[in-house]
Amino acid sequence: MTRDPSEAPCAPRGISPDAAQSANAAWTRQPERGSALLIEMMMFLALRLGRPAARTTLHLIAAYFFLAAPRARRHGKQYLQRALGREPTLLERYRQMFAFAVTILDRLYLTRGRYDLLDISIEGEELMRAAMERGRGAFLLGAHVGSFEMMSAIGRRQPGLRVALAMYTGTMSKLALRVGFGPPSSGTEIIPLGQLDSMLRIRDCLEEGRFVGMLADRSFDDTPGQRVPFLGEPAVFPTGPMRAAAALRRPVIFMAGLYSGDNRYRVVFRPLADFSQPGPLTREHAVYAAIERYVALLEEYCRSQPYNWFNFYDFWGEDA
Repeated sequence: MTRDPSEAPCAPRGISPDAAQSANAAWTRQPERGSALLIEMMMFLALRLGRPAARTTLHLIAAYFFLAAPRARRHGKQYLQRALGREPTLLERYRQMFAFAVTILDRLYLTRGRYDLLDISIEGEELMRAAMERGRGAFLLGAHVGSFEMMSAIGRRQPGLRVALAMYTGTMSKLALRVGFGPPSSGTEIIPLGQLDSMLRIRDCLEEGRFVGMLADRSFDDTPGQRVPFLGEPAVFPTGPMRAAAALRRPVIFMAGLYSGDNRYRVVFRPLADFSQPGPLTREHAVYAAIERYVALLEEYCRSQPYNWFNFYDFWGEDA
């Protein structure tokens, strides 16, 4: 069951930046695997041979990383144990790694506007349409679940929809730097977080009626977080994205682009919170209630689509 943000929550459970760092900020210190040469080879095969041939080759790449990355393999297993409620088989553990590889491959096609190669269904499109009609913008909060790049698919069906991505560019992967974010027609803008003008740029985008997309499941070393029960055990989630939405008084929509096998994706949009409307809770309690609903929705899709989880690090702080 998910919690309605209008319900009064328990007292805010904020934690200090030091505690957040010891829990799920460890991913910033985990070295990135892969090389520029491997990325170039994958891009060449994908663009020259087509998706079916590239997807077949992807099994070799996914198998290599599955065997050569014991830490990621161990943490993936820890997650699947929670999501499935049992011990995952070796094939299920590989399936998670392969799903991750497929979303990376398909991102290459999405950034070149090749939507025809994918079968994409969209749920909750009316939420985006209503937000566009209000003309005041909204926040899109996603997670490292499935493909966040799938949000560009809604832009193909909604002329005039514009999205800016707010992220910590210092942690961008080699693939993200090489591939980019969306086709030129998408008008996707990157707003680096942690800079003096970050909030001003986010506010300006919203004032123009644009959507601001953020991933809200990973903390950084110097950011505060909230400890929330997730898949049976407390985990740390950053409070910054929801605080920004509350401060700028904008609605928040949950977004996930779930990989369903072969070339199929399901993009879902769900209401999270509406800070533009006065409510019975204080802002602080409204923020924490909204974070709890975000985590509940995330857990819902982790259980229904367990192989879409792509946080291959010590998310619950079990190693510590």
